[in-house]
Amino acid sequence: MVDEALDLLPDWIAERLDNVAVIVEDEPPAGDPNLLGLYEGIPLTERGQDYFGVLPDRIRLFRTTIETEAAATGDDVRDVVADTVVHEVAHFFGISDERLHELGWD
Repeated sequence: MVDEALDLLPDWIAERLDNVAVIVEDEPPAGDPNLLGLYEGIPLTERGQDYFGVLPDRIRLFRTTIETEAAATGDDVRDVVADTVVHEVAHFFGISDERLHELGWD
């Protein structure tokens, strides 16, 4: 489902997802049990000339939380996965949660 969601991204976005690993984990971090996904890395907007030789950024998706969200909202798991992928990819591009909310991505 994650691969399908990534395949739905426009080409211009997919082409810029350089040095990013997308990982599915069973559980979110203990301190944030409702987390659907997490972007960890240096957003494109913050990368400078010295950005090289670094470990890949990571987009982590949390299976149990995504399944719980889908059940609670009545959405299909694929829809929740796709929305979560878009949300975390937006963070890779430097878009904040506040801006995503303004754009209607709750």
